[in-house]
Amino acid sequence: GRFTSMASTVKQALKESMETLLTPKKSIDVLRAALAAKNAGRVYTIVFLGVNGVGKSTNLAKVAYYLKHKGGLDVLICACDTFRAGAVEQLKTHSRCLDVPLFERGYGKDPADIAKNAIAHAKSNGHDVVLVDTAGRMQDNEPLMRALAKLVAINSPDLVLFVGEALVGNDAIDQVTKFNRSLVDLSADPRNPRGIDGMLLTKYDTVDDKVGAALSMVYVTGQPVVFVGTGQKYTHLRKMQAKEVVKTLLG
Repeated sequence: GRFTSMASTVKQALKESMETLLTPKKSIDVLRAALAAKNAGRVYTIVFLGVNGVGKSTNLAKVAYYLKHKGGLDVLICACDTFRAGAVEQLKTHSRCLDVPLFERGYGKDPADIAKNAIAHAKSNGHDVVLVDTAGRMQDNEPLMRALAKLVAINSPDLVLFVGEALVGNDAIDQVTKFNRSLVDLSADPRNPRGIDGMLLTKYDTVDDKVGAALSMVYVTGQPVVFVGTGQKYTHLRKMQAKEVVKTLLG
């Protein structure tokens, strides 16, 4: 008798503290923020960043689908990965499938400049939201991180979203921490540094016991998980529910 009640008390306490952990100090409702910006007559901008191969472009496309269909917003995708061969073509495919316009200037150009032109283009052509794709980079590649910090500084987006896998355990935490530190260290205005605002975790459909990565990432960065990618289709994107995660963890 007594042992059971003790076990359930411990479990309940664990559950509550994990839920608190996963409910970050600030929450971000992208749809609400984008609609508010539209009502205020300004373009809402999101910059997507992360290392190579985590599905940045695919998840950007899912966010485009979500904002277009859930919010009736006019979305413009901007190709600022001027580095990886095929990156622009990949976005062209998404743009066609989603029936969402793409702003691109090919390869080898300055991404910060392309983003700036895209935002100006959105303003003058009545687009509500600009989603900026950036080159995947390793967190310790300083020239590339510097370019990213410049893009963020020049365009001051509404949201800087880190796209990472929910699978890579401590590696993901290392990535997000270093990305954030690089962005902050290389910020144009050291008094008002700009880091990562939130995270989009991919491959969340295959997670089960590895949900712990999500927990650690929120804990280490203090940033919320804004979305989780749960599969390959455009509709496979959801908001993360703290209760659901804790349930998975405590089985």
